[in-house]
Formats: sequence, structure tokens, C-alpha cells
Amino acid sequence: MKKVFLAAAAVLLAVGCQSYRTANFSDEQAIPLEEGRTDSLLLSVSLDYPVKGASQEVLDKITYGILSTAFDLEDGPSATVEETATRYEDNIKDEYFNEFDQTQGKGDILSWEDRINGYFSGKWSHFTSYMIEYYGYRGGAHGMNTMTPIVFDVKTGETVPEETFFADGFRKPVAALIQTRLPEALDNDQEAIDAIFEPGLVGPNGFYEVSKDGVTWYWQPYDIAPYYLGVISVTVPWTELKPYLREN
Repeated sequence: MKKVFLAAAAVLLAVGCQSYRTANFSDEQAIPLEEGRTDSLLLSVSLDYPVKGASQEVLDKITYGILSTAFDLEDGPSATVEETATRYEDNIKDEYFNEFDQTQGKGDILSWEDRINGYFSGKWSHFTSYMIEYYGYRGGAHGMNTMTPIVFDVKTGETVPEETFFADGFRKPVAALIQTRLPEALDNDQEAIDAIFEPGLVGPNGFYEVSKDGVTWYWQPYDIAPYYLGVISVTVPWTELKPYLREN
């Protein structure tokens, strides 16, 4: 088994007038299925999280939001970053070996991967974005990549849903802006454009990120297009979005 653990202060994250010092939790494990076989479970977790630069309440809320999304926790984390990540990894290990117990003797290769990478990805005004990249493989032709953004209010530490960030009635006009930018996001590749399931339904979906360039929306594989197009993202600049923001 290979295991690497790191947790140390890393960088200073500046968000408007707010500066956060962040730390990183990293853990990598390669767990063989059993002696004499090449099957293995590969686990990798790397998460940045804030440790200084705001009240402990705000820091805890942001960390809470990160862990809840990264590890799909129903009740939210009730322990440290390391303890929460370790609990998640232990659950994946249990699933892996239980799967082996159920399929033992069939002669199938049973190799899994589970990788989570989280980092602060952008900022605008008193909002900051955090991105969680995930790759999971449980056998078959391919694994699944996803990108899940979270927007935080750095003043309060609360997550900010679209309905709070944008003004009332934003959905229809913003959807039109996204649809106009979609071909460019697909490099004007006509084959990719034609592969979109229902272009007219592409619009705000809750998975948005803020940065100096504007707001970026993300769609996971199969959401609006076939798997081979991967995660699709569309950025609309602030100049176009200004009329629809709750705070101008």
C-alpha cells in the first residue's frame, strides 16, 4: 500500500479586500485487491481549505461547504478535514472489497479509481469560487469525470445559489446569453454543436462559477450532450450579465 499525507499552510488567497490563508489536505493510496493479483483500488484526495483571514465561523462554513460537496455528506461534516476524508475513503474501500466478495471466482479484473481534487478557482467582488473535480472508475469502458463549482460569500461563508446571486426573472434572458455563447465554447465545431441534446433548454443549472471574466456554467457528461464531449462549460462576461445581477 502506498499512502502519502500532507496538511500544511499553502498559499494566501486574496478575494477583493479579503485574504484567506489556505491549507491543503492530500492523501494518495494504492490498495491491492489481494496478493498475486494486479487489481487495485486507487484513492486520491487533494483539497484546499481556508485556515486564516476571517472569523472562525466564516472559515468553518466555507470548509463545511467544501467537504459536504466533495464527499456528498447528507448531514454535513462533523469532524476535521482529515477525519472526514478518511471516513469517505474507508467507505470506498468497504464497497470495493464487498464487490470483490460478491464477484470472487468469476475471474474478472476488479480495478477501481476514486479521485477528488478541490481548489479555489476564481473571485469577483465579495464572492469566491471553489471547484471540485472528480474522477471515478468502477469498471467498464470508461470512468466518469465531473466538475462541481461552489460560490461562497466571503463575508459570511455561506454558499450562494443562483437565485441569490442573480436578480428575479434572470433565467430566461441569461439562458439566451448562454445559448448564444455555446457554439464558441464548443470551438464552433459543428459536429459537437449538433450533438447537444436540446440546445434551447441549455441555461442556468445551479452549477456556476464566478471569476474576473464573468460567470461560467458547467454541465456534466450526459447532461446536455453525449459522454465523448466531456464536461461542457460556457462563460458569459460581466458586461452582458450586469442587468441581471442582484448586486450591480
